[in-house]
Amino acid sequence: MKKFQTALSRRSFLAGSAAALGTPAIAQDLNSATHIEMEKDISESVRRNISSFRALDWEPYFSNLNNGAILVDTHSRALHYWDENGANYRLYPTSVPMTEEMTRRGRTSVVRKVVGPSWRPTPSMLERNPDWPPYVGPGPDNPLGTHALYLSWTYYRIHGTHDTRKIGRRSSNGCIGLYNEHIEDLFSRTNVGTQVLLI
Repeated sequence: MKKFQTALSRRSFLAGSAAALGTPAIAQDLNSATHIEMEKDISESVRRNISSFRALDWEPYFSNLNNGAILVDTHSRALHYWDENGANYRLYPTSVPMTEEMTRRGRTSVVRKVVGPSWRPTPSMLERNPDWPPYVGPGPDNPLGTHALYLSWTYYRIHGTHDTRKIGRRSSNGCIGLYNEHIEDLFSRTNVGTQVLLI
């Protein structure tokens, strides 16, 4: 009987673990119990990244929270947001640039906010992908998703994406991508002038 219970427990554990790995990724608003279902199929690279996806304190990165602050950690592929009072904190999974050469780090700020952004590939993108269209208007084919925060660096944005497979991966041409639901939430919290740090 004891041997049977051990085998059953081991079998239950393995089945439970397999089921847990197959469940959807969940983003949590750290100030409430609200959960947002994200992607149905978690890739192995996203699963490995979950261990480094954790809440951070703003003080090691910013001297103040004037106008709010956004920290993008390209290693853990996470965006952290604090409001001006430090009372409202959000953590979002992101896509990051495909290569180190495309990754820009340092301090910048939000200079423009656009709902329904249009997209034009940069000259270097067109060089790498000559068959890409020179312009894509707002809509489901737009790589910038539903909302975009334009940064003071030319061509760099924090934006949404309609292709949810990109989140949690090195998949962008330089920008930081979020699920459309998350960029909409972040968009509503940020102002022109919100400070941004990419590490």
